[in-house]
Amino acid sequence: MAEVKELVIQTRLGPRTISAERIIDFPRGIIGFEDLHRFTLLQIKADSPFLILQSIDDPEQGLLVADPYSFMERYEIKVGDTEQKILQLQDRKDVAVLVTVTIPPGRPENTTLNLTGPVIINTVSKVGMQIPQTDAALPSHYLLSEKT
Repeated sequence: MAEVKELVIQTRLGPRTISAERIIDFPRGIIGFEDLHRFTLLQIKADSPFLILQSIDDPEQGLLVADPYSFMERYEIKVGDTEQKILQLQDRKDVAVLVTVTIPPGRPENTTLNLTGPVIINTVSKVGMQIPQTDAALPSHYLLSEKT
């Protein structure tokens, strides 16, 4: 049987054709979406730091995410040994870090990055995982209007 190289998925942004190579497997799902395991990243606009982590299996489900380093100089996360094994991490340069973005209805000036639940993706193995951070000394959110 021939391997599927592209597939068309429905999204809130309309139908999108994605390469099968862009599918990211989340063996444990994502908090709130534990039953969904296949996602892809969709660009909203070419120059935007925001992406949609779109479910392949449920077109209604997608999370607005961003690279926190586009907004902050320092953001350190802890990835335990078990998580490193699941992610098949061999080299730190193969890691993409994303955080979820919250835009309160009618108040875009209060948009925040959620720093407590980063999404870590091994860009080589295409395995992802959300890894809650429990260090109470670190801020839980970053208000984008604080960006200088």
